[in-house]
Amino acid sequence: MAEQERGLSRALSAPVRAVSQILRPPTNPPSSPAPNGPGLVDFALYVDGVRQDGEWTFKEAHEAAQRQGKAFVWIGLHEPTPDEFADIAEAFDLHELAVEDAVKSFQRPKLEQYEDMTFAVVRTARYMPHDELTETSEVIETGAVMLFIGEHFVITVRHGAAVRLKPVREELESRRELLAQGPWAVFHAVVDRVVDVYLDVSAAVETDLDELEASVFSRDRKSNIQEIYQLKRELVEFKRAVFPLQRPLQVLVSGQISSLPKEPRRYIRDVNDHLQRVVEQIAAYDDLINSVLQARLAQVTVDQNNDMRKIAAWAAIAAVPTAIAGIYGMNFDVMPELKWKFGYPFILTLIVVACAGLYRFFRRSGWL
Repeated sequence: MAEQERGLSRALSAPVRAVSQILRPPTNPPSSPAPNGPGLVDFALYVDGVRQDGEWTFKEAHEAAQRQGKAFVWIGLHEPTPDEFADIAEAFDLHELAVEDAVKSFQRPKLEQYEDMTFAVVRTARYMPHDELTETSEVIETGAVMLFIGEHFVITVRHGAAVRLKPVREELESRRELLAQGPWAVFHAVVDRVVDVYLDVSAAVETDLDELEASVFSRDRKSNIQEIYQLKRELVEFKRAVFPLQRPLQVLVSGQISSLPKEPRRYIRDVNDHLQRVVEQIAAYDDLINSVLQARLAQVTVDQNNDMRKIAAWAAIAAVPTAIAGIYGMNFDVMPELKWKFGYPFILTLIVVACAGLYRFFRRSGWL
């Protein structure tokens, strides 16, 4: 009788099948509730883009997804420990090398194929607001999202708080037609969210660059080299997150991954276009900040030269009274004007006139 019911369920359409599963008591109730460790954020079974009610273990959910037509399991994790990830790795038969990468904090963006599973790493980034740019300001915070993509499952592992995936899940659940496309629709939504945040970060960095450029070329010149270098260092961190993602997306767009359906590939191509725009913006910012840094260094050199000219001018002015006083301080018996009544006032007047003349000369020459 049970076999006839299962055969009838497979013959019915997806909506009827989902309703029958809800109304009919399960023949094999789960022996234990779904795991809820510290690293587990969300865990659900989706059939034709609809989230299914009920409690499942990882293995039972995976088996249920394999029995359905368009069904998959989506597990969301946040910085899981190796022990927390062990049950998931066993239930979905994940490759040990990919599991080892997933529990580490940061990895280089990449795309790896393991038999019937694809492992992807995406670096995330977000802009850190600040009142003013200083030599210790944290401008960009980075993190990572790892994705295990199989035929009937997708596992997202998030490290850091740069991009949260809960809004991504909520948006996909509200758009059933996209979620029904399977695990690769989740991959597209996650990467699309990450790249959208890239664009926001890029716009915010451009504002910082404009302010920094204005301060460098202003008359008061409030910015220093340390601030410029700090922004450049943060831009390099952003660059490390964005640039390596080009190759994985290009591999997907070119059709080298056979498990990627045609429809999600079109959406990923659009994400790749947005990524290229961010890459071009970062390259332009890098050139601009190098120019600003060189300009500030040139200004420092000019300022140092001006200081040296001022020192030399004052030294020349000070040399006049020093020379005259040195000559008349030799205490020889026979020297001109030693017995002259107006000798002392004359020498003082000569020193003042000579110093004033030199001061005027250096002032007109721009040295003072």
